Amino acid sequence: MNLSDPLEGSFRLTPTHVHALKKLGLATVGDLLYHFPVRYGDVASIKTVAEASRGDSIALVGQISHLQSKKAFRKKIPMAEGRLLDETGSIQIVWFHQPYLAKMIPDSSYVRVEGKVQERKGKLYLSNPKIERLSSLPAAASPLFGGNIGAGTLYPIYPETRGVTSNWFYHAVGKIFKSGLLETLDDPIPPAILEKYHLPSLATALIWIHSPKKETDARAARKRFAFEEVFFIQLEKQRARREWQNHSSFVVDPSLENVLQFATRFPFPLTRAQRRAVENIFLDFKKGRPMSRLLEGDVGSGKTAVAAMAAHAIITTHPEGKDFGNLQVAYMAPTEILAQQHFESFIDFFAESDIQIGLITGSGCKKFPSKVNPKGATSISRVQFLKWVANGEIPILIGTHALIQKSVKFKHLGFVIIDEQHRFGTAQRQKFREKEGRIPHLLSMTATPIPRTLALTIYGDLDLTLLDELPPGRKVPITKIVLPQERVMTYEKIRAELHLGRQVYIICPRIDEPDPAKELALQAKSVKEEAKRLREGIFPEFEVGVLHSKVRPAEKESVMNNFKDGKTKILVSTSVVEVGVNVPNATMIIIEGAERFGLAQLHQLRGRVMRSTHQPYCFIFSESRSGKSLDRLKALKQAKNGFELAEFDLAQRGAGELYGRKQWGLSDLGMEAIRNIKMVEAARHEAAALIAKDPDLKEYPLLSKRVEYSRQKIHFE
Repeated sequence: MNLSDPLEGSFRLTPTHVHALKKLGLATVGDLLYHFPVRYGDVASIKTVAEASRGDSIALVGQISHLQSKKAFRKKIPMAEGRLLDETGSIQIVWFHQPYLAKMIPDSSYVRVEGKVQERKGKLYLSNPKIERLSSLPAAASPLFGGNIGAGTLYPIYPETRGVTSNWFYHAVGKIFKSGLLETLDDPIPPAILEKYHLPSLATALIWIHSPKKETDARAARKRFAFEEVFFIQLEKQRARREWQNHSSFVVDPSLENVLQFATRFPFPLTRAQRRAVENIFLDFKKGRPMSRLLEGDVGSGKTAVAAMAAHAIITTHPEGKDFGNLQVAYMAPTEILAQQHFESFIDFFAESDIQIGLITGSGCKKFPSKVNPKGATSISRVQFLKWVANGEIPILIGTHALIQKSVKFKHLGFVIIDEQHRFGTAQRQKFREKEGRIPHLLSMTATPIPRTLALTIYGDLDLTLLDELPPGRKVPITKIVLPQERVMTYEKIRAELHLGRQVYIICPRIDEPDPAKELALQAKSVKEEAKRLREGIFPEFEVGVLHSKVRPAEKESVMNNFKDGKTKILVSTSVVEVGVNVPNATMIIIEGAERFGLAQLHQLRGRVMRSTHQPYCFIFSESRSGKSLDRLKALKQAKNGFELAEFDLAQRGAGELYGRKQWGLSDLGMEAIRNIKMVEAARHEAAALIAKDPDLKEYPLLSKRVEYSRQKIHFE
């Protein structure tokens, strides 16, 4: 048996098993070994059959009898069934979907079983218990004689899904152990690192995590695998960082004085954090190696202004060896709404500079300034647009994924800005490397609040800059959780603000009402029905706009323009306004069904009303009465900023709403690891030291193989 062996060839699997294992993402023997228990049961005390009561989770020892495979009466589910006898009586045992157990354990064998006692038609039975054969049952060890089998031992409880139980995993892992596979495993982590951090070897850790004798063994094994996961991620990131910086880039030596003069066009004075960010970026520009930096800032902290100052430095620099022309900037955003928003912002910033700015999305191409209207933009043909980009006439190009299409060619691409970094993967960033002989400088930006440990882990190839201040004058929203009986009063407060000239977003979790014939009618409000209700019954005196993902691009632009121009006072939308919509006059937001959104999403939505010096308000409407949901919403209300909210979520939930394993590619153990800053820093330090000493990992072939495997899957972003 090898780690790469498929499970279907190594175990007798029913179609139900195959489907269930696929659902859990388990395909090979190695996958199964790394499917770790979520917790452990303690079998320190063995009860007798006579002591069993309905609902108890108990451990029993005795003899098995009448064990046979059969099918459940009605559903024809394959199962194994038998009885366990001790000196006080007997109890029925059933294992659904595990008929093979009847062939594995001979009649009259001594066994230990652990499971939950159920009742059917007045008779007790154990359903899907864990079972273990015992070589004998000495009288002194019997519970009836005061003995205690398994005292102080633990049994693993695995993540399950329909069709495969924790007990199946217990036996499957046991089969792997008996095959002798563990003795053939080479540990990819160097012995010196294991010794330095007191980590068990791979084979020992696998034994301890699947069948620990005591709790300290399980903790040590989990620590090893948590370190291993972060360490492998850091190796991949540090190697990518070194490869990126081994290339040459454009040397840019901007005048800070000129850039600060340019910054006087912004609506707010620069914060100290923004100045520090610009200085760090300019230091990177001068090195001749491609910058790779992550700019992490809370909603409203001024990331776009920092990007604009960096872009100004680039486009006022001539290509090397020339005294004319300029370098180019590509600014990639995840949605058309956000790309359009940045296009308009850059027009405001650069309007006096006689600089051409382009916009390319799936909907078409635009250019500023227009020959017809020097103060406005105009739509142009894609062919003509791409020609101007290729010959360098358009220095600043803003767009969506359309930017990385093969047809988009630059003359001197010196700087790439990627907004909302977490929405793009490594492969997409790589596309910009293929567009230039020299590697452009890279600035990634995100307003998604990420704890420092997570940022150090998943963005290990990027230098980190924080914008931890808001521009002076900007106010934090007053956040209120609105109870059902407070709706009318809240609507009246909003009405008063609307009459003062303000505007409001109303966010709903879904677009349409559910079809009663297809699904249960959910409490979650829909955009279409809510807009109709507000127009007809709540705010008939105000214009109501509707925005969601099914609205056509041209109509979407019209809706947003009407809202920005103040023609529409109320915008009912899904979370498509989460990122990038900038309407300073919109100072209120209602979030319907708030319990259905993640904390990061709620924080981003709240940020839509932090665009002016007026006092913003965020009204949280929740239909849930769950204490857990209300605690999360209270955390949103109390958190002063996104970073504080992120740390709260990490401390409370581990994987959390802000960053689940699907989004970041981290396992549950990996998420445990990022709670520990010392572990993350240790893994990062060791990975960086190894790559500095041996960039290609020639001395560590197992590590090299693992890093290459990670790259191919590209599942860390």
